[in-house]
Amino acid sequence: MSKVAVVTGGARGIGKAIARRLASDGMKVIINYNGSADQAEALKKEIEENGGEASTYQCNVADFTACEAFISEVIKTEGSLDVLVNNAGITRDNLLMKMSEADFDEVINTNLKGAFNTTRFTVRQMLKQRSGRIINISSVVGETGNAGQANYAASKAGVIGLTKATAREVASRGILVNAVAPGFISTDMTEELSDKVKEATLSQIPLGTYGSPEDVAGVISFLAADETKYITGQVLNVDGGMVI
Repeated sequence: MSKVAVVTGGARGIGKAIARRLASDGMKVIINYNGSADQAEALKKEIEENGGEASTYQCNVADFTACEAFISEVIKTEGSLDVLVNNAGITRDNLLMKMSEADFDEVINTNLKGAFNTTRFTVRQMLKQRSGRIINISSVVGETGNAGQANYAASKAGVIGLTKATAREVASRGILVNAVAPGFISTDMTEELSDKVKEATLSQIPLGTYGSPEDVAGVISFLAADETKYITGQVLNVDGGMVI
């Protein structure tokens, strides 16, 4: 029977690349989305046309009760849950002194509390299985900070703390919990940046180029693989050398 992987925010950008990669690795992929229904269904169709297995599930990961229903339905339908990738995330950038309470709360609730919500209900099943992989998408910004992103940096730093604490709690049951911290990755968001901003960011990257969503997906595949069984509580940077 195929392993079951849930990818939150799996319809676009990095999440889409992760879902594709895990499907190509032979896993049944549950593509979670909040507002990208058409993109999620298109990705499901693409995966199936390439011989993989996928399904879609709408859920706002910031909603605790909705996450309980989401994870419970996956376990009921699929019979197991082997890999959880907490990828869903948003930005609401502004200088701290201009940032609204709503913009701060929304980012924390999606990026950090969302990872807590799905993890909380997934761990119960993984404890029964005495196995599982939880992989959280953090960011180099959670390690270095970034002007204009106090909310995002705080959420991604929190994801690292959540990763390490959870890894300690569940290691004795064979559950591995790690984080991946991407740097500048070519997505729809980075394409909208001005040439001046792009030049400034590229100057911070020793490799001199943006990464691709597939670069991140490859590391997720590595952490989810059966052979990778002695790594937990770690943060793997995929950043072209930004944080050395």
